[in-house]
Amino acid sequence: MRAPDNSSKTVVVGMSGGVDSSVVAVLLKEQGYNVIGIFMKNWEEKDDDGNCTAAKEYEDVVKVCEKIDIPYYSVEFVKEYWDNVFSHFLKEYEQGYTPNPDILCNREIKFKVFLEKAKELGADYLATGHYCQNKLIDGKRHLVKGVDQGKDQTYFLYTMKDTILENVLFPIGHIEKKEVRRIAQQYDLSTKVKKDSTGICFIGERKFREFISKYIKSTSGEFQNLDGTVVGTHHGACFYTLGQRKGLGLGGSGDPWFVVGKDMEQNTVFVERGGEHPALYCDDLLANEISWVSADFKLEYPFHCKAKVRYRQPDQECVILGETDGVLHVEFFVAQRAVTPRQSIVFYSGEVCLGGAMIKSSGASYLEKNKKVLA
Repeated sequence: MRAPDNSSKTVVVGMSGGVDSSVVAVLLKEQGYNVIGIFMKNWEEKDDDGNCTAAKEYEDVVKVCEKIDIPYYSVEFVKEYWDNVFSHFLKEYEQGYTPNPDILCNREIKFKVFLEKAKELGADYLATGHYCQNKLIDGKRHLVKGVDQGKDQTYFLYTMKDTILENVLFPIGHIEKKEVRRIAQQYDLSTKVKKDSTGICFIGERKFREFISKYIKSTSGEFQNLDGTVVGTHHGACFYTLGQRKGLGLGGSGDPWFVVGKDMEQNTVFVERGGEHPALYCDDLLANEISWVSADFKLEYPFHCKAKVRYRQPDQECVILGETDGVLHVEFFVAQRAVTPRQSIVFYSGEVCLGGAMIKSSGASYLEKNKKVLA
């Protein structure tokens, strides 16, 4: 089969200074595209040594682009990131939720204002280093899981629409991470051994409570058992999430402590011993803010599919029982642990990501359903 002629097509690559986006640029140039590397500056802050962290990442972008001989630029979306991502992130935390800024950042920054910037530059496509695939199936665009199941990022991309997929490329979605590293080594890229980024989207890894405390006020309160027994003091209920074990500072003999609930009005965090405590489990939930990838996707209830309520969780069998006033009722075949309001539930049909929604509330826990038996 004759290879397509891509020489008339221009692709803007969102380059973060990491190995994934570096290899994306390499692969697209190999495929004959006119490639432009663009670095997004979305956060403005210096590290403990007084160095601008964004500047350090941009240095790696420059090295890679010069190595493979493509033009490069830097654009700034600091205000857009603050207004449309980080301010919402803080508001959710203040209310006691555990938001996922990566999902909001993909929707509001990478595939909105950044995509618009790419189009302004005359690009035909925007390419990123996400581990997912953009496939044409039966004449329609679909968001499909990446081949490397350990790296698949469709969970963070479920708000994408098929109309956006028309202008987006995911060049490493069909290969595994080890192959990405091999290509980086082959081209001797400066990012070839660089560690993967972690932490808050575009902000990086931080001492989380210390970082968030710069922006929101909190008051210490009580750790309590579900029976009301006080077992310790916490730094503020907003800093804890359902199912959390680490960072509680609670000792004593016996099984480790886990967060099983919160009362934000009383600033109380409820904890119990054991990660399999029945208060952590439920088999249904309600979800709103629904977003389907395909604009014409229609459900016939009950709708059987698979879903995950957190990143890296194996797909879970479930049934969407119905929708009332924009709220989905989802029931799982197997009880789910630590279903957390304001995190996302993402739905799948095989390898295809159908879309998702925000968890509004979890159903009654196994403890609540069986409290008479457990009493």
